[in-house]
Amino acid sequence: MNPEQFYPIYLNAEKVTIDSRKVSENDVFFAFSGENFDAATVAEKAIENGALAVIVENKEFENKDKKIFYVHSTLEFLQNLAIYHRTQINIPVIGLTGSNGKTTSKELIHAVLSEKYQVQYTQGNLNNHIGVPLTILSIKPKHEIAVIEMGANHQKEIEFLCSLAKPNIGYITNFGKAHLEGFGGFEGVIKGKSELYDYIQNHNQVVLVNEKDPVQTEKTSNYPSKITFGNKESDYYFDFFSEEHFMGLEYNNTKIITQLTGDYNFTNVCAAASLGLYFGVDIFKIKSALENYTPTNMRSQIVKKENRTLVLDTYNANPSSMTASLLNFNTFEGSKTIIIGDMLELGDESEIEHQNILNLAKKLDFDQIITVGNEFKKINNFSISFLTTNDLISYLENNAVESDNILLKGSRGIALEKSIDFI
Repeated sequence: MNPEQFYPIYLNAEKVTIDSRKVSENDVFFAFSGENFDAATVAEKAIENGALAVIVENKEFENKDKKIFYVHSTLEFLQNLAIYHRTQINIPVIGLTGSNGKTTSKELIHAVLSEKYQVQYTQGNLNNHIGVPLTILSIKPKHEIAVIEMGANHQKEIEFLCSLAKPNIGYITNFGKAHLEGFGGFEGVIKGKSELYDYIQNHNQVVLVNEKDPVQTEKTSNYPSKITFGNKESDYYFDFFSEEHFMGLEYNNTKIITQLTGDYNFTNVCAAASLGLYFGVDIFKIKSALENYTPTNMRSQIVKKENRTLVLDTYNANPSSMTASLLNFNTFEGSKTIIIGDMLELGDESEIEHQNILNLAKKLDFDQIITVGNEFKKINNFSISFLTTNDLISYLENNAVESDNILLKGSRGIALEKSIDFI
């Protein structure tokens, strides 16, 4: 069985899934195995639940009569099937990566382009070597544009994901201090993320460039096909403004006020608006899409709780995004408390980067600073510090935070959002 032979079966499938609990009528189920579980053991159960076919990498579970097919590697077969499907798709595919703002940008681009087109896009954080092929295989004949997010924490990962997604338009949100351990420092981040640029250039495709970013500008200086924003000389230029906690932009006398906080989200919104204009979406429909987009994914999410404003930004954190969050939160009017969690995957740079964040926090206008996590606890000798979020919760149960504004910012592994019900 090879991908080309299997392709007619896939075309009749409702969807592709790797979760046996989510198999339904006419699905294709890829049975992945872990250290303590062989998903192939539920192959026949998946067929009973209506699966169109099951792919297994354990020969003993093969049953061609029941459309349970054996392959050497479930993962490789999934990826190769996605590659084959991609060669059959003749629609624009937008690929994006970056240190910060990938998911927000992806969702904003989807919202804007959906005003005119049928758009498929990466669901949640399915942006790795499994998620990208699943996204590709979710593209149906009805779709007119696809937006594929690509994440990475080491060299050559973006290069590989590009070989799957084959983007026609590439966008790098920014280059920040994220996954320093895997990339081998900040220069490694630039090199790793720029693998998207390499693919675009080598395949004569189009790159979206924020010309306010010197790294993006330098890396794409000789590219013949570009969509640009950021400067007055760019293809698209937007003025920044803010109202209360929310950021806005103006284009040709059309003002758009978003439900996003932080000027660090400005480029995310500009990228979405630029692609909308490039693909012929009316500016008033772009305005509607951007103004109606509400973050609900623990990324720059504003939560009103009684008479207080909480900024929930706990999906991820690195030195670049943490700095931007603190500087933005410092502009809020009224009393302010920050609850910040460790930034993970920083390797040898971890202690100095956490110290830099604490030094910045001390300089800014915060009434209270609370830290959570081992890295902050080792060096925090001036404010309240906890090892875990559960320890924080125990404290909050007996100590109310009285500030008008409260920021929660930390890496996914710290899970600061668990404390929100106790604030």
